Amino acid sequence: MKKLTALLLALIMVFTLAACGGEAEEPSAAPSEGAEESSEPAGESAEPDGGSESDMAYVQDKGTLIVGITEFEPMDYQDENGEWVGFDADLAKLFAERLGVEAEFQLINWDSKILELDGRAIDVVWNGMTLTDEVLAGMECSNAYLNNAQVVILPADEAESYPDAASMADLQFAVESGSAGEQMAIDNGFAYTPVVDQATAVLEVQSGTCNAAIIDSLMASAMVGEGTSFADLTYTISLNSEEYGVGFRKGSDLAAELNAFFAELYEAGTLQELADQYGVSAALIEQGA
Repeated sequence: MKKLTALLLALIMVFTLAACGGEAEEPSAAPSEGAEESSEPAGESAEPDGGSESDMAYVQDKGTLIVGITEFEPMDYQDENGEWVGFDADLAKLFAERLGVEAEFQLINWDSKILELDGRAIDVVWNGMTLTDEVLAGMECSNAYLNNAQVVILPADEAESYPDAASMADLQFAVESGSAGEQMAIDNGFAYTPVVDQATAVLEVQSGTCNAAIIDSLMASAMVGEGTSFADLTYTISLNSEEYGVGFRKGSDLAAELNAFFAELYEAGTLQELADQYGVSAALIEQGA
């Protein structure tokens, strides 16, 4: 009986030790699983911010330079084959080639251009962009490369009746939302209708929905008047003078790279050739080294 009792006690001790040993193994696996879970969110949160990665490296790693644009001849527009061309579009392609990536063109809401950049929906705004205070505060901008002005579009047979801004006080204007043209309407106290882009503003005048429009002079010279689709419209007075620049995300190293590229293209005569091709040579600004 004593031997049987001793045997039973020995078996109980063996099973107890085995159970304890099995429970002790489980915590050793838990830290490994926890490390994997914590490393995933860290990687995910670092990716959108880019960490210490430069903007240039980000663009080169993904292999594309996404260019935010609107339809804006002669800067960015589609040819008969649906390809994006223009003074800005051609420059963007050359810059992408320099970076070793492909240029992709993305139509954007002009009023949301800074949000599009910050959210990485696009990498650059390259679309005859006026260097306003808002743009300079919200983007890393290139040097100015073209001069421009905001001009008034009117029916050609009415233009003589409006020789200055004061005479236009009772007109209803169409302007691109978030543009320098809209700012000119505000500054001059004009009544205005905001529209999606400058081409639409011209259409508003053509259709008679609005009396006048305010658009960029470079676009006006290519879009209205004799030999264009809007031969019965004309552009008249300039409301300001301004300059175009290219905008990247704030702090981006791509702006300095583009400035150096502009200087090289100017020295080689490539900028002048493109300006001549697209009819903007009179507006070209000299680029330094």
